[in-house]
Amino acid sequence: MSSKKLFIIRHAKAEIPIWEKKDFDRNIMDKGAARAQHIANKLKDIVTIDEKTAVLSSTANRAIQTAHIFCTSLAFPLQNILQTKAIYEAYYLDILNIINQMPAHIDTLLVFGHNPGLSDLTNYICNSYIELKTSHCAVINLEDGIDFASLSGGTATLVQTITE
Repeated sequence: MSSKKLFIIRHAKAEIPIWEKKDFDRNIMDKGAARAQHIANKLKDIVTIDEKTAVLSSTANRAIQTAHIFCTSLAFPLQNILQTKAIYEAYYLDILNIINQMPAHIDTLLVFGHNPGLSDLTNYICNSYIELKTSHCAVINLEDGIDFASLSGGTATLVQTITE
């Protein structure tokens, strides 16, 4: 049995918050989109997209826009992105709880969301200490015998962080 892979991706650089616009509605900037595209292109070399792949995204504009850039680059159907507001401003254990509900046949999962939740989640499951910047992708292998349902603290390994 091949080990399962998790890709945790922080949304691309977003426009500066302004009073007139809800944080949830902020869009990514051109600079952020370009960086997301660059990192998505690097990810193409290490991720296999097939029927055992799932993509999960926060419904906040900047997260779903980032997911669209990555999924277009990776040839993952945009209509198959699972969207949930529960990832937005979520505590890392709440994000983990969502991941734990992934079906058993899923081998590869990409999660698009926000800090501090994503960095905290990565550090919790991998016993690591990283801070994901915008568009950065943590590449994580689950330990043998661990599936998404049983993923918990210290049961995965941070393989690399794709940053540029």
